[in-house]
Amino acid sequence: MRYVAAYLLAALAGNDAPQAKDIQKILESVGIEADDTRMQKVISELDGKSIDEVIAQGNGKLASMPAAGAVAAVATSAAVVAGGAAAPAAAEEKKEEQKDSDEGSDDDMGFGLFD
Repeated sequence: MRYVAAYLLAALAGNDAPQAKDIQKILESVGIEADDTRMQKVISELDGKSIDEVIAQGNGKLASMPAAGAVAAVATSAAVVAGGAAAPAAAEEKKEEQKDSDEGSDDDMGFGLFD
């Protein structure tokens, strides 16, 4: 992912065809050692392609994937159709889970974030 991000940063800076040295320079600027194999894979996959077109194709693919929100909406509407009995039970279960997670939050394994 870091190689794709560096490629996109180089393209955003106006370089229409970023090369390995461009990606390597970006990665090294943030302390990441570049792997030539992975870098060349990204360059070969994106060579000759417009970044805008690649992003548009990716958005189209993501739009066709089901998301958790859609499943929750279907489950909610099914509960309403079934008489709504499932919704209160789910709310009670959620409250119980929240209580359990609050109890475990005190266990910091012997160290804290700001110690």
